Amino acid sequence: MSAALVVEAPGPFTTLQDLGRTGHQAAGIPVSGALDPESLRLANTLVGNTEGEAALEMRLAGPTLKIAADHVRVALCGASSPLEIIAPERGEIAPWRTVRLERGAVIRVPPLRESVTAYLAVEGGFDAPEILGSRSTCLRAGFGGFEGRILAEGDRLGLNLDTVAARPEIRAARPPTLTPPERIRVVLGPQDDYFSEAGLATLLTAEFVVTKDADRMGLRLSGPRLEHQRGYNIVSDGIATGAIQVPGDGQPIVLLADHQTTGGYPKIATVISADLAALGRLAPGATVRFSAVTVEEAEAARAARERDIAALLRSLEPILVDPKTLSSVALLAVNLVSGVVDAPRAG
Repeated sequence: MSAALVVEAPGPFTTLQDLGRTGHQAAGIPVSGALDPESLRLANTLVGNTEGEAALEMRLAGPTLKIAADHVRVALCGASSPLEIIAPERGEIAPWRTVRLERGAVIRVPPLRESVTAYLAVEGGFDAPEILGSRSTCLRAGFGGFEGRILAEGDRLGLNLDTVAARPEIRAARPPTLTPPERIRVVLGPQDDYFSEAGLATLLTAEFVVTKDADRMGLRLSGPRLEHQRGYNIVSDGIATGAIQVPGDGQPIVLLADHQTTGGYPKIATVISADLAALGRLAPGATVRFSAVTVEEAEAARAARERDIAALLRSLEPILVDPKTLSSVALLAVNLVSGVVDAPRAG
């Protein structure tokens, strides 16, 4: 039987996501893709994939998976929770690093800490069909990823590799901070003229709370009402990821990866791309404040963020064994022995 990860427990919301299905919004197809693309890129780089390879995106907690391949190398990134080894011997593997696992091993991603979104990348990637240039799951249309849906118990996630070579495992020496910025930066518009001066001032001074209705489509925020001055209906137009639309109740919604392609509510501002990953990590109950920047400042922030990510990817380093923490799980994890030697034949 072909190599696979077998889902013993799916977790509350696990999907296959890459960097998204760009270029098809005119046909009504959402971009989808990772809510935290920075962590996805790092997880893939750790296991030797291209940055945009599809990986498992987990929300709140991850799945329990059984390895049905000779050897698999994985990396968990995006949260501070460890990867739990359930079988053949219980143990924990820190996040932001790789580990090579054998057939029959069972792993679990526990409830996520410091973020509600994390990624499990597999060396060689998942055997999933590319549709319109992406392997991301489009939940609203039911295609892409694994059968166009969230994972369920008993699913077999095909892998492209049945085994991976033993080599020193690697880690991110300085993982990215998961603490959200004090203020999320926005560029005002494109319909900020639909709001009163008081409404605009409220957006930039008040504190908003992420509600329990937040999902991959958008963050519904609760806070002081944002006052419209020209009504709250517009002729529907295109929507960019990060757009903040404000319906008639005056409560903002920040649109994320699975957002609709058009909308008829005025958009008071748009979150800059450098800050979108931070929004993808926020849990219900988290607080958000906004500040306004210019387009030029937004572009400079994006360039600076890319420089930071490039430096992070260059800082990956082999894992050294700490003698104080030696165990069979730790020794297997760093692949000190890559095979069995027949001493008599070896002479």
